Amino acid sequence: MSVLLMAIITLTVQAQTKKVYDEEINQLEQIDKAVAEAKANGKFVIAQVGGNWCPWCLRFADFITNDSEIAKTISDNFVYIHVNYNPRKSEGEEKTKRAVQMLKRLNSPQRFGFPVFVVLDENGKVLHHQDSSFLEEGQGYNKEKVLRFFNSWTPKAVKE
Repeated sequence: MSVLLMAIITLTVQAQTKKVYDEEINQLEQIDKAVAEAKANGKFVIAQVGGNWCPWCLRFADFITNDSEIAKTISDNFVYIHVNYNPRKSEGEEKTKRAVQMLKRLNSPQRFGFPVFVVLDENGKVLHHQDSSFLEEGQGYNKEKVLRFFNSWTPKAVKE
């Protein structure tokens, strides 16, 4: 029994220490760089807005990384970025101000909860906000729903 408990504690600690969001990056510059890369490569941008504080954000990052079909769909069609949002004012005035500017730039996606996915075209125009709760299943995500979301917002699908 103690071995099982130790394994659970170890997995919990590892999950809590994993970081996919860069908490120091300037989010506005990150978005602009992704848009420039998307334009140069005929892709769109998907910004996964959330933070390392959000277990569902980290679950989604694992989910798309560990499924080769989803990973290929993303790499073929999108520049995928994790855009950090930390709602705590303890982050300091500059970071708080930047977070507000980022949310405004992405047309207030926080109203959908976290993670939220923002699809931008090659010119940086917001095309769609995806509420992640519609992609969930149990304590994870539904592959069919996730693929339907990504495939519905590829440059080819949007421009046809």
